[in-house]
Amino acid sequence: MNRILMPTMVVLALAVVIYLIVARLPDVPESSAETTMEGPIRLLDEPQELPDFGFIDAGGRPLSLEDYRGKVVLLNIWATWCPPCRQEMPALDRLQAMLGEEGFVVLPISTDRNGVAPVERFYKRAEIRSLGIYLDPDNEVAAALQVPGLPTTFLIDRQGQALGVRIGPAEWDSEETQAMIRRQLQAPAR
Repeated sequence: MNRILMPTMVVLALAVVIYLIVARLPDVPESSAETTMEGPIRLLDEPQELPDFGFIDAGGRPLSLEDYRGKVVLLNIWATWCPPCRQEMPALDRLQAMLGEEGFVVLPISTDRNGVAPVERFYKRAEIRSLGIYLDPDNEVAAALQVPGLPTTFLIDRQGQALGVRIGPAEWDSEETQAMIRRQLQAPAR
């Protein structure tokens, strides 16, 4: 009896957790009439304030989104154990290399719980050279932003407001994405 009951309870518990996560998704309209697509990002009708959250860099220094105020940010929530995340990281690295000196930053925040070592190993294997290492080992960022799955990427303006979101991997270094970022870099401050 326990052989059947225990797996059933685990599946039910997982279903409840998934339901609770989905029920707390950010207010991102699903209808294309309410949003537009620009490159891989689904733009929001209006910029949205983001909740306060903290994370750390590879040296353990505490940071927050406020530290990037004045820059256009592509905030990517990812993990080394996530195949779609690993797939898109080289494109994020190339995007950072191309546009990083123009007031833009790719901010890849890893949700890996084993510290900086797995991220460093992945960066070395994947030859990631332009991205910094940032960690959210307790999933505080993912919880604050109500991230439904990995990878999830937010386009954030110079004032720290979300302009758009992408759930799932993308070709971040495409000409279309570069043009989208450059438009944000040229946009007047609000």
